[in-house]
Amino acid sequence: GRLAGKVAFVTGGGSGIGEATACRFAAEGAIVVICGRRKELLDAVAAAIVAKGGKAEAVQVDVSNEEQYVGAINGAAQRHGRLDVLVNNAMLYSVGTVDRTSTAAWHSNFATTVDGTFWGTRTALNLMKKQPTGGAIVNVSSICGLYGAAYMAGYSAAKAAIINFSRAVAAEGGARNIRCNVVIPGTVETPPMVEMLKNEKARRNTEKLIPMRRVGRPEEVASAILF
Repeated sequence: GRLAGKVAFVTGGGSGIGEATACRFAAEGAIVVICGRRKELLDAVAAAIVAKGGKAEAVQVDVSNEEQYVGAINGAAQRHGRLDVLVNNAMLYSVGTVDRTSTAAWHSNFATTVDGTFWGTRTALNLMKKQPTGGAIVNVSSICGLYGAAYMAGYSAAKAAIINFSRAVAAEGGARNIRCNVVIPGTVETPPMVEMLKNEKARRNTEKLIPMRRVGRPEEVASAILF
């Protein structure tokens, strides 16, 4: 019951870390609003939460569209009377060498991950500062944002931006009782990563680089986001 009575908005909630986070939040008593681009996935997650006695609703939103995303957050706050938690988890990435990356592909890494996180955070700050209880913003980065990853320069740069952006938000929001934190997952068993690790040799080589010798699970990251 750690989130009893609280309203949480989670982007990229149709699968992977976003889905696991939404389910964990609901289990802790939150009213959870999930958004993403694929309606069928979102509806399935929301239905699963409700079937277990939780409270959830799904909103089809492209986080790289400012009007859609801002409207979705404000709409959720109006329907439920407040916004206590925002999790910026949605992302897009392109794969390829730097010398062959087009400008459009480069920008695609930032539209959802950086611009979306900025729009969502700005909206949440304006809502949370009106509440005596403040709120919490959690931005999901990646280990690529710390160390960089070959063939994923745009994604690595975007996730690095999230880390320092969040530091600035934390510095500004603290006085208003609004916290901002970053969760930085390593290799996690999300749908894109499952696709990348279908090759058994690739999986073994990846696991050798991880101290626990296994890929992480979305539920483990959800626990960190809850904390």
